[in-house]
Amino acid sequence: MVFKDQLNRDIELTDFPKRIISLVPSQTELLFDLGLEEEVIGITKFCIHPSQWFKLKKRIGGTKKIDIELVRNLNPDLIIANKEENTKEQIEQLFAIAPVWISDINCLLGAYDMIEKIGAVTKRVETAKKINQEIQQSFQHLSKLKMPKNVCYLIWQSPYMTVGGDTFINDVLQTCGLKNVSSNCNRYPIITIDEITEANPEMIFLSSEPYPFKVKHIDTLQQQLPNTNIQLVDGEMFSWYGSRLLKSVNYFNTLLKEI
Repeated sequence: MVFKDQLNRDIELTDFPKRIISLVPSQTELLFDLGLEEEVIGITKFCIHPSQWFKLKKRIGGTKKIDIELVRNLNPDLIIANKEENTKEQIEQLFAIAPVWISDINCLLGAYDMIEKIGAVTKRVETAKKINQEIQQSFQHLSKLKMPKNVCYLIWQSPYMTVGGDTFINDVLQTCGLKNVSSNCNRYPIITIDEITEANPEMIFLSSEPYPFKVKHIDTLQQQLPNTNIQLVDGEMFSWYGSRLLKSVNYFNTLLKEI
């Protein structure tokens, strides 16, 4: 059997996988919702959903610091990775252990494609189709802002880092009716306070991940940007491109209502 991943690579399998390792938190949660309890044997230390898997499944390191020998000893027949979240060097090492299916997601359409393709490679086609349908139906009830607001979305501190126009988060912001002030940039650029001031965002979102922004960080920024509305947001809702999207619209509607 031959399947395509999102890098258009051929993934050859002799049978549907029975020993899967996931290197991506949002895709680990998807594998759970696809009903792959027995098949998934390893996850990363950042795969916190579902909680029972986080407690019981073998952890093979972090998304960028994978224990290659532990993966080898687990003898997987499929490894699920992501072009951005995992390092090229480690992924190339894993090629010698098992077939590696790699996702590459920059928008909601890419997320739907990933869900469909993982459903196919794990023999969960109908379940994946149902998840996609439910996500797309939920987005029909998104209360998108009628008048777009400029927002600066921060993912890191010291230095501050934001999101560019070629990211999944940017596409989600746009879908909500929010205009990313750094949409002319690529990936995750460093941004200074002076640059934020010059961009003049109406709002600053401090994401809960990968940097765990807290209320104290709002206070610090507010002193430098006294006229800007600054608030904490759930990074999982903006950046997890798997079945977590089933819960995102309710969150977005509450957030947008507050705005």
